[in-house]
Amino acid sequence: MDKIDLLLQEFNFPIFYLKVVFSLLSSYFIVYYTIPTIIKISRRKNLMDEPGQRSSHERKIPNLGGVAMFFAIAVCTSIYAYQLFDLYKFLFASLVILLYVGVMDDIVVMRAYKKLLAQLIVTTMLVIGSDVRIRNLFGVFGVYELNYFLSVIFSIITFIILVNAFNLIDGIDGLAGTYGIICFAFFGISYYRLGEYNYPLVLLSTSIIGAVLGFLYYNLSERTKKIFMGDTGSMLLGFLLTFTAICFIDIFIAKRGPGVVYYHLNSAPVIAVAILILPIIDTLNVIIIRLAEKRSPFDADKNHIHHKLLKLGLSHKRATFYIISYYLFIVAVSYFLRHIDVNLLLVIILSLGFLGAYLPNIYSKFKIRN
Repeated sequence: MDKIDLLLQEFNFPIFYLKVVFSLLSSYFIVYYTIPTIIKISRRKNLMDEPGQRSSHERKIPNLGGVAMFFAIAVCTSIYAYQLFDLYKFLFASLVILLYVGVMDDIVVMRAYKKLLAQLIVTTMLVIGSDVRIRNLFGVFGVYELNYFLSVIFSIITFIILVNAFNLIDGIDGLAGTYGIICFAFFGISYYRLGEYNYPLVLLSTSIIGAVLGFLYYNLSERTKKIFMGDTGSMLLGFLLTFTAICFIDIFIAKRGPGVVYYHLNSAPVIAVAILILPIIDTLNVIIIRLAEKRSPFDADKNHIHHKLLKLGLSHKRATFYIISYYLFIVAVSYFLRHIDVNLLLVIILSLGFLGAYLPNIYSKFKIRN
């Protein structure tokens, strides 16, 4: 690949921009042409997601869309952003393990503790083996640099929470996929603006965006074309989203190396929280409700934000539109206020997040009174 880059440089080709376009298109078309085969096999072997207590669909739907997404991301990242597998040696192995766990859960439904154990192994591999961890909180709650042991524990817990939180928002058509695209677009643009050293992460982001776009073509289709990403897809996206968020925070910590440019943004961790606000708030919200009702925080229910909007009579697409629009508003607020006190910004972001979670309840009560 290095020889190809040198050859293109001699002809003055804008190599990076070509890679961005090719990674996006290649990933999209791999998913686009792979999913019909997965749908056919799923129907033939009855590998379907059946409606349950938390389901918002009424018929059996294939749920192995995440397999096609993994295939596209693995192939395109290996070609266009191969440097990542040198920088983070356990990244690909972690993704393969998540693929296996996700497929097993989508087909036979794994016990929760087995899935949690697999996630713990995978995140430990990446955090310790590849040194992907949260090293500094930049003054959030008065905490700055974390010692190694605390950094490792905090990073592993963050990975596991966010991976499972992302899985919880995958409850209606288009929501998890659209949210994932926007998140990776935000991080990808940020990496691009922060220098050439981060270009492999930009290409990872574009490969993921292309794969999810290909998936959404079918996920938002009707009848015979519809497919879900399943636990395979939600765990994969949640894991990669957490990975890119931690890498984003790490950029703003002073370090040395060839081509490394140092930037500092005191609110970097809070900006990352703002970008990840939807799964964070949705998970906290349902846990608070369950505890208030003296139930286990792990009980399944329909108190998620998307469930509340569906109860108002909205379609899946319209509910997704409203949730994403409000989420974009929160990210915009965090961007324009990024230079204020980091703890004040965190309070503002979390307050707006919880307000959004309860807006459907407020609207429902107001509608009943009138």
